[in-house]
Amino acid sequence: MIKNFTLGQYFPSGSVIHKLDPRFKLIEIILSIILVFLAPDFLGLGVLSIFLLTVMLISKVPVSMYLKNLKPLIIILIFTSLLNIFYVAEGTVVFSWWIFTITTGGIYKAIFMSLRIVLMILTSAVLTYTTTPTELTDAIESLLSPLKFLGLGEAVHTLAMMMTIALRFIPTLTDETDKIMSAQKARGADMENGGIFKRLKALMPILIPLLISSVRRAYELAEAMECRCYSGGKGRTRMKKLIPSFRDFIALFLVLLISAFIILLRIL
Repeated sequence: MIKNFTLGQYFPSGSVIHKLDPRFKLIEIILSIILVFLAPDFLGLGVLSIFLLTVMLISKVPVSMYLKNLKPLIIILIFTSLLNIFYVAEGTVVFSWWIFTITTGGIYKAIFMSLRIVLMILTSAVLTYTTTPTELTDAIESLLSPLKFLGLGEAVHTLAMMMTIALRFIPTLTDETDKIMSAQKARGADMENGGIFKRLKALMPILIPLLISSVRRAYELAEAMECRCYSGGKGRTRMKKLIPSFRDFIALFLVLLISAFIILLRIL
């Protein structure tokens, strides 16, 4: 399950989505995630789903890679669905036994909330699959550039760099975790059987090597940045400047159009 988690990876396919200005792309992704939570019913989520599916197909990233991000969330989706099914007492009673009651409102809410989570994860995956860490750093720093007038210029660059490095190392840490788990299983460690406390105890031989590996990678990264004379954002130049094109404004217009539709649904 660990190796199926691909959030944070970049998939170069040269599509139109890849060529969009990362600043516009970041704004559009944030707006899309907000719209997922603003959508009042299945009509709104349906429109967002069609739009997201279209973007996924245009990005030329295999759909199987997007779906891999959902496998580790199956437990969360099941848990969320059960909470809504048994705790929402609206609508017609479908099933009742002892203290458990299932209503049509609970089923509706369970499907609705699960679809929200799925759309949120897939929308985030579109950003990471189609945007390099460097582009993401430049986009965050550019969008937060007004804070430089408050004397926070260095803090803005540091924040952008930290967020990008953290996102970049998600797939690295998942691969490292999978390797450590495979090594422990080869040594006879049992991580799949027994009660919850036994399984938690079995995780200790994984967490300690993972922590040591993470600290070592952080130290190596810091040394590499120092060797390249990295000194923060002050006086830093860029080989590629972010210049928006006509397609960036078209993409932003489409997202704003969908935003207006979702807000109208919310009001009505």
